[in-house]
Amino acid sequence: MRNNPTGCEVTFWGVRGSVPTPGAATVKYGGNTSCVEVRADGQIIVLDAGTGIRPLGLALAQEFDGAAIDVTLLISHTHWDHIQGFPFFAPAYQPRNTIRVLGFEGARQGLASTLAGQMESPYFPIAMQEMPGNVVIEELQGFEFMIGPVRVMATMVNHPGITVGYRLTTSGGTVAYLPDNEPFRENQVGYSQERVDLQNRKLIEFIRGVDMLITDSQYDSDEYSSHIGWGHGCVDEVVRVAMLSEVKRLYLFHHDPAHDDARIDGMLAHARELAAGSALEVFAAAEGEVVRMKVEV
Repeated sequence: MRNNPTGCEVTFWGVRGSVPTPGAATVKYGGNTSCVEVRADGQIIVLDAGTGIRPLGLALAQEFDGAAIDVTLLISHTHWDHIQGFPFFAPAYQPRNTIRVLGFEGARQGLASTLAGQMESPYFPIAMQEMPGNVVIEELQGFEFMIGPVRVMATMVNHPGITVGYRLTTSGGTVAYLPDNEPFRENQVGYSQERVDLQNRKLIEFIRGVDMLITDSQYDSDEYSSHIGWGHGCVDEVVRVAMLSEVKRLYLFHHDPAHDDARIDGMLAHARELAAGSALEVFAAAEGEVVRMKVEV
């Protein structure tokens, strides 16, 4: 069994936005939708349950080989590409395992109802209440809480519906996860310029100084001009905000389903040009990639 008591290990299981995109053109970065695993301080924390959670579940079952698995799943929001893999999460079907699902209110109903809805007939053959695993679903009421010794902070972000980003502070480093987010704009949200500036400053402070920022970078600048208000980020703005926030490592995430590996390579090269001369390191999240951070002593 893997153990990482003195560091922080982040594994990308799904990095795509909107819909899964399997095929020869997406082999390098992957086609599964959003799912990131964080291991630190004895905790297994999973960020979102897109289709990437299926291979994660299979890997956990093989690793633990019959031993009990304890997982905390943080849901950023209940759009389909962030929950559609949950019915296929193998550990949830074993009663010896504990699966704790945390998130804010689902679309018009509670989080539990939203997750269960996608498993109702005729959409899925097994209802959530038929799952033999110990699945506990809790709606969060506050924006700061603990998962064991890991401190978690949440913040509302600019995306249709109730959507949050998370910041995890571990003994091995800090990770911020904002999978769906668009900069606030006056003409888009109906805010005054003062309110827009305030919201954007709050986001900058939320991610300030993190060791690793995983964030929505779905569009390039040309694409973004025709997608304003869709709730997704532009690479140019993402890099600017990361530098302002003194982020150490930026991981472009939530890759557009229309972008093949070559297109993401180009966006990554552009982002690195924008960050040239700064301390910011820029990467494009790739399915299967493992990032290990350790405390400097």
